Amino acid sequence: MTVFIPTPLVSYTKNRRQVTANGGTLGEVLLDLDRQFPGIRFRMIDEQDGVRQHIRFFINGDAAMKLDAALMPRDELQIICAISGGAGACWGSSPTKQFVPA
Repeated sequence: MTVFIPTPLVSYTKNRRQVTANGGTLGEVLLDLDRQFPGIRFRMIDEQDGVRQHIRFFINGDAAMKLDAALMPRDELQIICAISGGAGACWGSSPTKQFVPA
């Protein structure tokens, strides 16, 4: 599946904003991303296997906050990374979808 990487995490993906990953759930996809790009998962998931406060996931444009959210091989996963402290936000980009914050 296609995974769109936000700007603060592209240093893990060799500056690639779009990568591919495999898995039947969000958690499995994040593990595959970490296998390919060591350390990236820890930036999104904490030590208790919870989604970090500043991270949001969207599967085909729909919010997904649980690691057991189902994914299909043709799905698109967009990772959104809010920057804390009021400095703004960074948004992953998809050529077919646009996320507009509320």
